[in-house]
Amino acid sequence: MTKRPKIVAGNWKMNLLQNEAKLLAQSLNNGVQSIHNDNLIVLVFPGFTLLNTTSQSAIHFQVGAQNFYPEKNGAYTGEVSIEQLQDLNLKYALVGHSERRIIFSESNTLVRSKLLTAIDNDITPILCIGETSDIRDQKQHFQYIASQLKDALNDLNPHQVAKIIIAYEPVWAIGTGITATAQQAEEMHAFIRNWFAENFNIEIANSIPIIYGGSCNDSNALELFSCPNVDGGLIGGASLNVNQFLSIIKTINGLS
Repeated sequence: MTKRPKIVAGNWKMNLLQNEAKLLAQSLNNGVQSIHNDNLIVLVFPGFTLLNTTSQSAIHFQVGAQNFYPEKNGAYTGEVSIEQLQDLNLKYALVGHSERRIIFSESNTLVRSKLLTAIDNDITPILCIGETSDIRDQKQHFQYIASQLKDALNDLNPHQVAKIIIAYEPVWAIGTGITATAQQAEEMHAFIRNWFAENFNIEIANSIPIIYGGSCNDSNALELFSCPNVDGGLIGGASLNVNQFLSIIKTINGLS
C-alpha cells in the first residue's frame, strides 16, 4: 500500500499586503529548508494579488490558489481561470471552501465543475467539505458529509478521484477558536475513508489524503495529527504567524 503523504496547507484568506507576504514567505522558506521529508507537502494559499510574490520565495514549499472559475477564458469579470493559474506554475487549488459556499453562494454544481476542471488540467484540488453546528446538533453530520461527497464525486472514475485531496472543515470550527476534538476529527475522517471504500475501492480509500481544518493551531496539532486517519491540516489564522505555522509543520514532520 502506498504511504499517504502528510500535508500542511496554510490558507491566508483575504490577508496580507505584498511586503508582508514576501517576508512571511521568505521566513517560511527558511524554516522548512532543513526539513528533508519526501512524504511531507507544505502548501500556502495566498490571495490572488500575492501569488507571484509568494511563488518567488517558494523554493521549499508549494503555492496554490484559493479559488478559480471553471471556464478557460471569456466575459467573467473579476474571475481567474485555470489557465491563468497554470501560467503561474501552480499545482494546487482549493475547491468548495465553506466561505465560498456560504458567503458567495457557490452551488454543489459549481463546486463539481471546478473539481473536474482542476483534475482535467493537472491541478490538484483540495475539496473542502464540512457541516454546520445545526446539522451536527441534529446528528445529521454523517449524512450531510456523504451527500457533499456524492454531489462532488458522483460518476468520477478511480483515476480521477486519486488526484483529489479531501479537507474536512466543520463550519462550526472555522475561525471560531472551537476545534473538533481529536475523537470527533478521527471519527469523521474514518467515516469519509470508509465512504471511499464503499463507493470506489479500498485502494482509493487507503491512499486518498484527508486533512483537517478548523481552528487547528500549534497547541492542538499533535493530538489531531496523531489520529490514524488525519493526514494533516488546512490551517487558517495560525498560518499567518510563521512561528506557529512552522511549529505545526515540525509537529507533523515528527509523526511522518
